[in-house]
Amino acid sequence: MKIADLYIRVSTDEQADKGYSQRDQEERLRKHCASSSITVDKIIYEDHSAKTFERPQWQKYLFGFRRHNAGKEVRLLLFTKWDRFSRNTSEAYQMISKLNRLNISPQAIEQPLDLRVPENKLLLAIYLSTPEVENDRRALNVTYGMRRAIKEGRMMGTAPYGYINKCTEDGRKYVAIKEPEASNIIWAFKEVAKGHLPSAVVREQMNKREGRELTRNSFLDAMRNIVYSGNIILKAYNDEEEKIIRGKHEPLISEELFMKVQNVLRRKSNKDIFMPGGRIINEDRYPLRGLLLCPACGKNLTASSAKGRSKHYYYYHCSTACGFRHNSEIVNGLFEIELSKFEFIPAFEKLLTTILVKNFSTVTDGLDEERKLMTERVIKIEQKNAKARDLYLEDKLDEDDFREVKKKNKVELDELIFKLNSLKETKKENNIEHKLEEALKAVTNISERYKKANSIDKRAIIGLIYPEKLTFNGDVFQTTKINSFVETIFLIKKEIGNKKNRQRSKKTSNVGHVTSTGFKPVTF
Repeated sequence: MKIADLYIRVSTDEQADKGYSQRDQEERLRKHCASSSITVDKIIYEDHSAKTFERPQWQKYLFGFRRHNAGKEVRLLLFTKWDRFSRNTSEAYQMISKLNRLNISPQAIEQPLDLRVPENKLLLAIYLSTPEVENDRRALNVTYGMRRAIKEGRMMGTAPYGYINKCTEDGRKYVAIKEPEASNIIWAFKEVAKGHLPSAVVREQMNKREGRELTRNSFLDAMRNIVYSGNIILKAYNDEEEKIIRGKHEPLISEELFMKVQNVLRRKSNKDIFMPGGRIINEDRYPLRGLLLCPACGKNLTASSAKGRSKHYYYYHCSTACGFRHNSEIVNGLFEIELSKFEFIPAFEKLLTTILVKNFSTVTDGLDEERKLMTERVIKIEQKNAKARDLYLEDKLDEDDFREVKKKNKVELDELIFKLNSLKETKKENNIEHKLEEALKAVTNISERYKKANSIDKRAIIGLIYPEKLTFNGDVFQTTKINSFVETIFLIKKEIGNKKNRQRSKKTSNVGHVTSTGFKPVTF
């Protein structure tokens, strides 16, 4: 009497509606065995796709034969149709050969074939390739459907952090904002854009807020996800190039803020660097560590303590042979005095606002020419890309070279677009007086703010005022660059002070005249 193992496979719930349920398959297979006097030995139930044979129950079935040296007796492996066995033609032929070596004969009861007859191999090819073609066609239709949806501005797949997938009453899917995660990611974008804190610190602080936490990789992916600016990426496919599509979902941040964050993440020297001194989380007694240069050799000053007879002494010092060092408490005190020179009495606020607004208008008047030059450069880069694409399509440019050209141009193009957007934002600025008022309030008592701040905030304040490191010679601080907004306040304050000290008879018409270097408002 013949012995048979029954293989019963389903892959989706929908197959039950087409007569492929496990119960239905088992019933038909048992009925066939009973009518053909075949003894049923094993029954294998599978719920995996037939695209490959990496299926748990199938592997277990084959392993049982190898382990017990089975294969001496001839047995049948029965299933209802060949698409229950496999939907991959090449892998199916290999598996049939492997089963034959184990003296196992696979057979579909509803599509019976005697494979000893050569002509039947043609029918086997049809039975195996037909479901594979159906799979490929279905996958292609899904791909086309998803690309069409993206072109229409719809976000596909699982909604990212801050959004949630929803359905309307008529079953139409859409993406909605989810709180408090949406507020969390907006806050995180703004913090990273400032460049004050390492992205890891921003993530830790965000995770302390109400809402779901993000892992390190998930957080970095979110910071680079363009959907938060209201756009969607349509990836390159066949002859179609990658495109940015305006999405139908509500953006959480502006495109300008998104580009600022990309700039921060893209900096070569930015390995979570947020200050001129690098990623150094200082003790409170060493807020200037990593920000000072040695006046003797120009190297970075570090900081450490030395034990005396009765107490510890703390120093900023050079680690080279020059031996420069200075008491940290004295240096910190002198720096607080240094900051006080940027302070001004509140009575000057209105005058300063008037002068700075006028200065701002003077500076922005020259932006049109700069914007025109940048626009021309953008057009040239786009023409370069188009020329490279034509050469590639004509087989005159290697694929690797084409990709390298696109990659190189994309970096420059992104930076130019970011700068253009910034210039547009500056030009249409209409609440400059309000922003100046907020900035001036922050500078009014900058020294006191600095004294009360923690070590991270102190370094943020220093970084905003001094973009480059300071040189301390034991008495005074020197630097090659200072924030233009703070410098303007210093010059105006100095001019006002000089004006007060002049005699009444000496009058001048250039009161409040400042250099047209522009400014960057200070935010804390």
